[in-house]
Amino acid sequence: MARFIERVAQSLSEGRCERLMLTNYHGEEACLQKVLGRPIVLREQPCLSLVWRYDTRDVTQNLPHEEALAALSSRLGMEGFRNAHLYTPTEELQLAFSKKGKASLRVGKIANGAIGADVNASDEAASQADSAASSAHNRDKHRFLELSRPFLRELGVADAQGYLIPAMSRKWKQINKFVEVFSHALQRSPLAEQQQIHVVDFGSGKGYLTFAIHDWLRHTLGRDARVTGVELRDDLVKLCQRVIGKLQLEGMDYEQGDVRHYHPAALNVMIALHACDVATDYAIHLGIRAGAEIIMCSPCCHKQIRPQLLSPHPLRPILQHGIHLGQEAEMLTDGLRALLLDAAGYETQVFEFISLEHTNKNKMILAVKRAKPKSPDEVINQIKDIKAFYGIHEHCLEGLLKADGLLPA
Repeated sequence: MARFIERVAQSLSEGRCERLMLTNYHGEEACLQKVLGRPIVLREQPCLSLVWRYDTRDVTQNLPHEEALAALSSRLGMEGFRNAHLYTPTEELQLAFSKKGKASLRVGKIANGAIGADVNASDEAASQADSAASSAHNRDKHRFLELSRPFLRELGVADAQGYLIPAMSRKWKQINKFVEVFSHALQRSPLAEQQQIHVVDFGSGKGYLTFAIHDWLRHTLGRDARVTGVELRDDLVKLCQRVIGKLQLEGMDYEQGDVRHYHPAALNVMIALHACDVATDYAIHLGIRAGAEIIMCSPCCHKQIRPQLLSPHPLRPILQHGIHLGQEAEMLTDGLRALLLDAAGYETQVFEFISLEHTNKNKMILAVKRAKPKSPDEVINQIKDIKAFYGIHEHCLEGLLKADGLLPA
């Protein structure tokens, strides 16, 4: 084992280490599968980036070489990882522990991309699959945004050298996924070829997604985009205004306001993520009323419908459990929102925005305005039937649309 660690240290000092992999874990830490390592430079210091892969999550540590080697050494052995691989441009070193605890080190030569015969083929295949998946994952993440973009540094997602701050890895995944979803919606919307676009993001918080959309539209697509963040909390408004001023961002502003009382002159894209309870209904209503071509909502809390629900036969035995009744109320609230958007002239989807691993507020309602309107009669009848079945007498969004004459009374 000591010899393997020495070879890793030597390859790091010579700049020959490409990647590391520890597998076959037999320790006490539940759900730990493997460790993947690669060399990086962090704040001008050579480090080893270690990804501790569990069943449902990854934990990343970026450590100086000496600390990283100590961490790896402490996990190798019969009570830890029984296999370890070091990959360099010309060879693979494999450390393996037998059932009796005897350690052996094998060296396989790599010529023209092929591994020598004495390398464990299945482990290499697994490593190559991990590497390919990682590469594809990275390409997907960087297709829309780069970590070097200045706003990510100012918001604390990346450090001064443009490296991801480990604690922000989940937020970084959420940002990328959001821009990916928005890009697909943009391509199939009436805005696909439009140069001027106005986006309003309600409840925009610290502005991670607001700044991301602005950067992608203006920097990547070269659109004449205006992006407005609307947030109730004064401290966050001031923070984002400082970032806008510091980076001298054109076409972006941040305002203090409430979706219930905000009245933009016009907008093309309405975003409302994690608006609580009926605030989502007010946001959707505002988007429809303003003629938004794209509406994106990630609802949070579903309080209005639940007290109204009947438990119709034969669902009564299932809905006697509070958790089931809550899930039913959530499904009905968002299902009716999607149908109401459909009746208002939108093609609507409801889907998982991002894995529950990253956030429990993971549902997205995405609505794209139809190029050609269709009669809403069939959808309105479906809404009536659902409300009658469950005894629902009031849905906030429906009431708002009817009051404005956007749906038949």
